[in-house]
This record gives sequence, structure tokens and C-alpha cells, in this order.
Amino acid sequence: MIIAFCLYKYFPYGGLQRDFMRIAQTVAKRGHRVQVFTQQWQGERPDAFEITIVPVSSGTNHGRNAQYHRWVQTYLQTHPVDRVVGFNKMPDLDVYYAADVCYAEKVEREKGFLYKLTGRYRHYSAFEKATFQQGQKTALLMLTDGQINDFKKHYQTEDSRFHILPPGIYPDRKYSNQIADSRRIYREKNALTPEQRVILQVGSDFKRKGVSRSLEAVAALPEPLRTRTVFLIVGQDKPERYLAQADKLGIADNVRFFAGRDDVAELMAAADVLIHPAVQEAAGIVLLEAIVSGLPVLVTEVCGYAHYIASAQCGEVIAQPFVQQQLNSVLRKALEDDVTRRQWADNARHFADTEDLYSLPEKVADIILDSQHG
Repeated sequence: MIIAFCLYKYFPYGGLQRDFMRIAQTVAKRGHRVQVFTQQWQGERPDAFEITIVPVSSGTNHGRNAQYHRWVQTYLQTHPVDRVVGFNKMPDLDVYYAADVCYAEKVEREKGFLYKLTGRYRHYSAFEKATFQQGQKTALLMLTDGQINDFKKHYQTEDSRFHILPPGIYPDRKYSNQIADSRRIYREKNALTPEQRVILQVGSDFKRKGVSRSLEAVAALPEPLRTRTVFLIVGQDKPERYLAQADKLGIADNVRFFAGRDDVAELMAAADVLIHPAVQEAAGIVLLEAIVSGLPVLVTEVCGYAHYIASAQCGEVIAQPFVQQQLNSVLRKALEDDVTRRQWADNARHFADTEDLYSLPEKVADIILDSQHG
């Protein structure tokens, strides 16, 4: 079979992009032809993929996305495939992998009437409607029940089209695959001392991931603890405004920003806690990567995968509506209370050993290649 994979941008460090990579590789390993259509590709190009960079020229994201969709549809009319799989919402998909929240729900909660007059709104609402509207054929691959409830509310989508997926963590991220004495070795590698408390935050789009909230919480730590705390922030975004915030809060010396790194698993082994006080997060694959590495997690309830932290009893879930003081106190407890932190880490490792946190690529490949979704 020929499978077309559609995503607007590929870079190695996004959660959606990493899921795409594993799913497409799984399909290719089953002997099928994988064609990828994207506006941008960063990083290595697997030999098994036929990658097409779609030409776009608009000055806006939604303009480029519309151009992309028209180009791909025209191409596929003369070069037909067996399945079209989308990782962004767009018309004419056979299968959609829902790594994002419901746009209609987000607009209802956060935007005013004037926003609905914009070209951006018209584009994204139309592309979402074309994917989820009742009567469409697209099979919908979902990460959380919360996503399904929002889409059904706005589009009356049929239950039969939804497929809830297990997570898809790389098995090599698991704590049992770490090298011996990994904490000490990776601390030394990153110029971190045994005495320092190390907070890690991972995720592109710093605003949406709540980096500003994290900085406030670090600044609120009592002075003796704060002086031996290091906050590592890894993600594809512009750090300037957050560096300025850290400087204003008096914690510039505590904070280190990095663009996407290939050694996040090593940083997780070196860290004491993962902090993820996201403002919006459909799922949050990094939360599960932390669990399987044995790293305690502090997370906001808004994250789709936050319930895994509660089930594993490996950290704290901060309730909605968000209150900064609660994050501040939870972070202080996590760094001061060694016994609790060790218990959280033990619980995380137990959860990694006993729950299916790994099979997403295989399940998605099964659905894509199932004849009833063609």
C-alpha cells in the first residue's frame, strides 16, 4: 500500500513530530510505501521515506497551510495513494492523529467575538470542521477522553469514528535501559554537582508550556534552597523574554535555556523533578517519558496525560483554575522532601513496569492499514 503522511512541519523535538516519526517508521517496516508531504523538514531523513517539501509562499501560517492543502490535493489527484494520514487538521483525510486540542473549544473559552472575523479563525475552524463534522469519513485517533468530549460537543462527531490510543514512549527511554550510575555521570557531563537540586522542563512553545509560571515558582523558593537549584529548560522557542523575566526575578544565574537536544533522556536521569505547568496541552508525551525514566513530575490538571501522574502517584497534579502559590509550594516540597521525592521515583518506575505506555505506533499502524478506513 502507499500511505501519504501529511504534517505542516517536521523537526526532531516536537511531541507530534516524534509520534509521526515512530508511526511512519512502523508502517514502513511492515512493507508499505511511505510518502511524506511537509512544508519544512529539519533533521535526518529516513531512507524508507519519500519526502516532498511542498512549496508555500503566504505571509501567514494559515495562508501557508491553505496553500499546502491545495498543492497536496492537486498532487494526489494525479498520484493516487491508498491512505491519507494527517497530523494536522485538514480536509480529505482518511485518518487524523489528534495531537492538538479542539480549536472551537479553545476559541469559545479564550477569544472574543472580533476574533471570529479574522482570516485565521475562518481557516482553522473550517479545517477542523472538515475533519470532525458529523458525516465525514475521517477515522480519528485520540490521545485522551477529554479531547473526544470537546469535539463531540462542537461537531456531534459519531462515536464510531473515535479511537483512543495507548501512549507511545520509546522503550529505550525506560529507567531500566539507563547506564549504570547514570545520575552521577550525566550530572558531571552537564556541569551539575551532586548537591544541586535540578528542575527540568521540556517542550517547545514556552508560553503554552507555562515556562513563565515555572520561573515564578523557582524565584519563590526560600533563599538557601534557591541558591543550589538549577532550572534547565529545553525546547524550540525564543528564550529572550523568559531570560528577561528570570533576570527581573533575580534568578538568571539559576536558569539555563537550550534549543532542542537529543539527550533529554540523560537530563531526565540527572534531574530531581520535571515541571510542566502548561496553560494548554492536549496530552503531554514528556510527562510519560519522565515516568518511565523514574523522574517525579509536577503538572497542571489541564494536561491530557496528567491523570497518569495521579494514577502512578509519582508527583503532584495542580488543579484548575491555576493558582501560582500552589505551584510554588508544590515545587518547594518536591525539592525539600527527599523521602517523598524518592517514593515518587519508585512509584514511577513501578508504573513503567506494569502499564502499557509503549504500543501507540503499532496500534496506529493497525488502524491506518485496516481496510475499513480506506
